[in-house]
Amino acid sequence: MTLVYREAGSAGGPVALLVHGFPQSSYMWREIMPPLAAVGRRALAPDLAGFGDSPVDPPGTWERQMDALEGFRQEMGVKSCVPVMHDWGALIGLRWACEHPDAVDALVISSSGFFPDGKWHGMAKALRTPEVGEQALAGLDRDGFAGVLRASSTSFGDEAIDEYWKCLADDAHRRNALEQYRSGDFEKLAGYRLADLDVPVLLLWGESDEFAPLAGAHRFERELPNTELVVIEGAGHFVWDEQPERCAAALVAFLEGVEP
Repeated sequence: MTLVYREAGSAGGPVALLVHGFPQSSYMWREIMPPLAAVGRRALAPDLAGFGDSPVDPPGTWERQMDALEGFRQEMGVKSCVPVMHDWGALIGLRWACEHPDAVDALVISSSGFFPDGKWHGMAKALRTPEVGEQALAGLDRDGFAGVLRASSTSFGDEAIDEYWKCLADDAHRRNALEQYRSGDFEKLAGYRLADLDVPVLLLWGESDEFAPLAGAHRFERELPNTELVVIEGAGHFVWDEQPERCAAALVAFLEGVEP
Protein backbone atom coordinates (compact mmCIF):
# COMPACT_ATOMS: atom_id res chain seq x y z
CA MET A 1 0.00 0.00 0.00
CA THR A 2 1.01 3.65 -0.36
CA LEU A 3 1.52 5.49 2.91
CA VAL A 4 0.72 9.18 3.29
CA TYR A 5 3.81 11.06 4.40
CA ARG A 6 5.42 14.39 5.25
CA GLU A 7 8.73 15.41 3.72
CA ALA A 8 11.29 18.15 4.26
CA GLY A 9 14.78 18.84 2.94
CA SER A 10 16.70 18.13 -0.22
CA ALA A 11 15.71 15.04 -2.21
CA GLY A 12 19.39 14.17 -2.48
CA GLY A 13 20.24 14.51 1.19
CA PRO A 14 20.92 11.63 3.60
CA VAL A 15 17.61 10.33 4.89
CA ALA A 16 16.17 10.44 8.39
CA LEU A 17 13.19 8.06 8.40
CA LEU A 18 10.85 9.22 11.17
CA VAL A 19 8.60 6.45 12.49
CA HIS A 20 5.87 7.52 14.92
CA GLY A 21 4.30 5.56 17.76
CA PHE A 22 0.79 4.92 19.06
CA PRO A 23 -1.58 6.74 18.89
CA GLN A 24 0.34 9.34 16.94
CA SER A 25 1.12 10.06 13.29
CA SER A 26 3.65 11.97 11.20
CA TYR A 27 2.20 15.10 12.83
CA MET A 28 4.42 14.41 15.86
CA TRP A 29 7.50 15.20 13.74
CA ARG A 30 6.28 18.56 12.44
CA GLU A 31 8.75 20.58 14.54
CA ILE A 32 11.60 18.09 14.11
CA MET A 33 11.66 18.09 10.31
CA PRO A 34 12.68 21.73 9.63
CA PRO A 35 15.88 21.51 11.75
CA LEU A 36 16.81 18.30 9.91
CA ALA A 37 16.24 19.98 6.56
CA ALA A 38 18.33 22.96 7.69
CA VAL A 39 21.41 20.73 8.10
CA GLY A 40 20.99 19.00 4.76
CA ARG A 41 18.99 15.97 5.78
CA ARG A 42 16.01 14.62 3.90
CA ALA A 43 13.32 13.99 6.51
CA LEU A 44 10.66 11.44 5.57
CA ALA A 45 7.80 10.81 8.01
CA PRO A 46 5.12 8.32 6.95
CA ASP A 47 1.78 7.82 8.62
CA LEU A 48 1.74 4.10 9.44
CA ALA A 49 -1.21 2.14 8.06
CA GLY A 50 -4.39 3.15 9.88
CA PHE A 51 -2.77 6.19 11.52
CA GLY A 52 -2.98 9.82 10.51
CA ASP A 53 -4.12 10.02 6.91
CA SER A 54 -2.90 6.59 5.78
CA PRO A 55 -5.79 4.18 5.19
CA VAL A 56 -6.32 1.01 7.16
CA ASP A 57 -4.73 -1.98 5.42
CA PRO A 58 -5.91 -5.13 7.22
CA PRO A 59 -4.65 -6.98 9.09
CA GLY A 60 -3.11 -4.28 11.27
CA THR A 61 -0.36 -6.51 12.60
CA TRP A 62 3.22 -5.77 13.58
CA GLU A 63 4.42 -7.72 10.55
CA ARG A 64 2.07 -5.89 8.19
CA GLN A 65 3.37 -2.55 9.43
CA MET A 66 6.96 -3.68 8.85
CA ASP A 67 6.13 -4.69 5.29
CA ALA A 68 4.44 -1.33 4.69
CA LEU A 69 7.52 0.51 6.01
CA GLU A 70 9.78 -1.40 3.62
CA GLY A 71 7.37 -0.71 0.78
CA PHE A 72 7.52 2.98 1.62
CA ARG A 73 11.34 2.92 1.59
CA GLN A 74 11.34 1.28 -1.81
CA GLU A 75 8.73 3.67 -3.15
CA MET A 76 10.76 6.67 -1.97
CA GLY A 77 13.97 5.30 -3.50
CA VAL A 78 15.84 5.31 -0.18
CA LYS A 79 19.04 3.27 -0.30
CA SER A 80 20.00 3.84 3.32
CA CYS A 81 18.71 5.91 6.23
CA VAL A 82 18.73 6.63 9.93
CA PRO A 83 15.44 5.38 11.42
CA VAL A 84 14.26 7.76 14.16
CA MET A 85 11.70 5.79 16.14
CA HIS A 86 9.32 6.36 19.02
CA ASP A 87 7.17 3.90 20.99
CA TRP A 88 5.52 1.36 18.61
CA GLY A 89 7.51 2.96 15.81
CA ALA A 90 10.65 1.48 17.38
CA LEU A 91 9.14 -1.99 17.68
CA ILE A 92 8.26 -1.81 13.98
CA GLY A 93 11.40 0.02 12.88
CA LEU A 94 13.90 -2.10 14.80
CA ARG A 95 12.52 -5.37 13.42
CA TRP A 96 12.63 -3.78 9.98
CA ALA A 97 16.23 -2.66 10.58
CA CYS A 98 17.35 -6.15 11.60
CA GLU A 99 15.83 -7.56 8.41
CA HIS A 100 17.37 -4.84 6.21
CA PRO A 101 20.77 -4.16 7.84
CA ASP A 102 22.32 -2.70 4.69
CA ALA A 103 19.71 0.08 4.74
CA VAL A 104 20.64 1.31 8.23
CA ASP A 105 23.31 3.98 8.88
CA ALA A 106 22.47 4.53 12.57
CA LEU A 107 19.52 4.18 14.96
CA VAL A 108 17.59 6.65 17.08
CA ILE A 109 15.41 4.92 19.68
CA SER A 110 13.04 6.61 22.10
CA SER A 111 10.44 5.43 24.58
CA SER A 112 10.35 1.78 23.61
CA GLY A 113 11.96 -1.60 24.08
CA PHE A 114 13.17 -4.49 21.94
CA PHE A 115 13.55 -7.30 24.43
CA PRO A 116 12.17 -10.88 24.19
CA ASP A 117 11.36 -10.81 27.92
CA GLY A 118 9.58 -7.45 27.70
CA LYS A 119 6.31 -6.78 29.50
CA TRP A 120 3.38 -4.69 28.31
CA HIS A 121 2.06 -1.84 30.46
CA GLY A 122 -1.49 -1.90 31.81
CA MET A 123 -3.25 -0.09 28.96
CA ALA A 124 -1.62 -2.34 26.39
CA LYS A 125 -2.57 -5.47 28.35
CA ALA A 126 -6.19 -4.32 28.24
CA LEU A 127 -6.08 -3.74 24.49
CA ARG A 128 -4.48 -7.16 23.97
CA THR A 129 -7.27 -8.90 25.88
CA PRO A 130 -10.24 -10.09 23.76
CA GLU A 131 -13.52 -8.32 24.58
CA VAL A 132 -11.82 -6.09 27.14
CA GLY A 133 -10.03 -4.16 24.39
CA GLU A 134 -13.16 -3.89 22.28
CA GLN A 135 -15.15 -2.57 25.22
CA ALA A 136 -12.46 -0.05 26.16
CA LEU A 137 -12.30 1.45 22.68
CA ALA A 138 -16.03 1.29 22.01
CA GLY A 139 -16.64 3.60 24.95
CA LEU A 140 -13.99 6.11 23.91
CA ASP A 141 -14.91 9.31 22.11
CA ARG A 142 -12.72 12.21 21.02
CA ASP A 143 -13.10 14.05 24.33
CA GLY A 144 -12.33 10.96 26.35
CA PHE A 145 -9.29 10.31 24.17
CA ALA A 146 -8.15 13.89 24.79
CA GLY A 147 -8.50 13.33 28.52
CA VAL A 148 -6.35 10.21 28.40
CA LEU A 149 -3.56 11.91 26.46
CA ARG A 150 -3.63 15.08 28.52
CA ALA A 151 -3.46 13.06 31.73
CA SER A 152 -0.05 11.92 30.49
CA SER A 153 1.11 15.25 29.09
CA THR A 154 -0.13 18.82 29.00
CA SER A 155 1.58 19.38 25.64
CA PHE A 156 -1.32 18.23 23.45
CA GLY A 157 -3.29 21.04 21.85
CA ASP A 158 -6.60 20.58 20.06
CA GLU A 159 -4.94 20.17 16.67
CA ALA A 160 -2.73 17.36 17.96
CA ILE A 161 -5.72 15.65 19.56
CA ASP A 162 -7.62 15.82 16.26
CA GLU A 163 -4.67 14.36 14.35
CA TYR A 164 -4.01 11.53 16.80
CA TRP A 165 -7.69 10.66 17.25
CA LYS A 166 -7.80 9.58 13.59
CA CYS A 167 -6.37 6.16 14.47
CA LEU A 168 -9.38 5.38 16.67
CA ALA A 169 -12.12 7.40 15.01
CA ASP A 170 -14.20 4.49 13.63
CA ASP A 171 -14.60 0.73 13.92
CA ALA A 172 -12.08 -0.10 11.19
CA HIS A 173 -9.38 2.02 12.82
CA ARG A 174 -10.12 0.61 16.27
CA ARG A 175 -9.86 -2.92 14.91
CA ASN A 176 -6.53 -1.96 13.31
CA ALA A 177 -5.21 -0.75 16.67
CA LEU A 178 -6.33 -3.91 18.45
CA GLU A 179 -4.75 -6.12 15.79
CA GLN A 180 -1.47 -4.27 16.18
CA TYR A 181 -1.35 -4.70 19.94
CA ARG A 182 -2.48 -8.32 19.81
CA SER A 183 0.29 -9.17 17.36
CA GLY A 184 2.85 -7.65 19.75
CA ASP A 185 4.21 -10.79 21.39
CA PHE A 186 7.69 -9.99 22.63
CA GLU A 187 8.74 -13.62 22.19
CA LYS A 188 8.94 -12.83 18.46
CA LEU A 189 12.10 -10.84 19.17
CA ALA A 190 14.10 -13.86 20.35
CA GLY A 191 15.64 -14.39 16.91
CA TYR A 192 16.80 -10.79 16.42
CA ARG A 193 20.29 -9.51 17.28
CA LEU A 194 20.14 -5.74 17.33
CA ALA A 195 23.79 -5.49 18.38
CA ASP A 196 24.81 -7.18 15.12
CA LEU A 197 23.84 -4.04 13.21
CA ASP A 198 26.95 -2.44 14.76
CA VAL A 199 25.87 1.15 14.07
CA PRO A 200 25.84 4.28 16.26
CA VAL A 201 22.72 4.52 18.44
CA LEU A 202 21.10 7.56 20.02
CA LEU A 203 18.78 6.79 22.91
CA LEU A 204 16.48 9.74 23.55
CA TRP A 205 14.17 9.42 26.55
CA GLY A 206 11.81 11.45 28.64
CA GLU A 207 13.00 11.50 32.24
CA SER A 208 9.62 10.43 33.64
CA ASP A 209 8.34 8.06 30.93
CA GLU A 210 5.56 6.04 32.56
CA PHE A 211 4.97 3.65 29.63
CA ALA A 212 8.58 2.86 28.70
CA PRO A 213 10.60 3.68 31.83
CA LEU A 214 14.15 4.96 31.66
CA ALA A 215 15.39 1.53 32.77
CA GLY A 216 14.78 0.36 29.20
CA ALA A 217 17.19 2.98 27.86
CA HIS A 218 19.85 1.81 30.32
CA ARG A 219 19.31 -1.77 29.16
CA PHE A 220 19.88 -0.69 25.55
CA GLU A 221 23.08 1.01 26.77
CA ARG A 222 24.30 -2.26 28.27
CA GLU A 223 23.36 -4.46 25.33
CA LEU A 224 24.39 -2.29 22.36
CA PRO A 225 28.04 -1.45 21.62
CA ASN A 226 27.95 2.20 20.51
CA THR A 227 25.26 4.22 22.29
CA GLU A 228 24.68 7.75 23.44
CA LEU A 229 21.88 8.44 25.95
CA VAL A 230 20.13 11.80 26.11
CA VAL A 231 17.57 12.17 28.90
CA ILE A 232 15.14 15.05 28.49
CA GLU A 233 14.39 16.43 31.94
CA GLY A 234 10.79 17.28 32.70
CA ALA A 235 9.47 15.17 29.82
CA GLY A 236 7.46 11.95 29.90
CA HIS A 237 6.57 9.35 27.31
CA PHE A 238 5.56 11.78 24.56
CA VAL A 239 8.96 13.42 24.61
CA TRP A 240 8.99 14.64 20.97
CA ASP A 241 5.66 16.42 21.46
CA GLU A 242 6.66 17.81 24.84
CA GLN A 243 10.17 19.08 24.12
CA PRO A 244 10.58 19.28 20.32
CA GLU A 245 13.35 21.91 20.35
CA ARG A 246 15.54 19.97 22.76
CA CYS A 247 14.85 16.70 20.96
CA ALA A 248 15.66 18.23 17.58
CA ALA A 249 18.91 19.70 18.90
CA ALA A 250 20.01 16.33 20.30
CA LEU A 251 19.05 14.58 17.07
CA VAL A 252 20.89 17.03 14.84
CA ALA A 253 24.02 16.85 17.04
CA PHE A 254 23.99 13.05 16.85
CA LEU A 255 23.48 12.97 13.08
CA GLU A 256 26.50 15.25 12.56
CA GLY A 257 28.64 12.23 13.40
CA VAL A 258 26.79 9.76 11.16
CA GLU A 259 28.08 9.06 7.66
CA PRO A 260 25.53 7.77 5.11
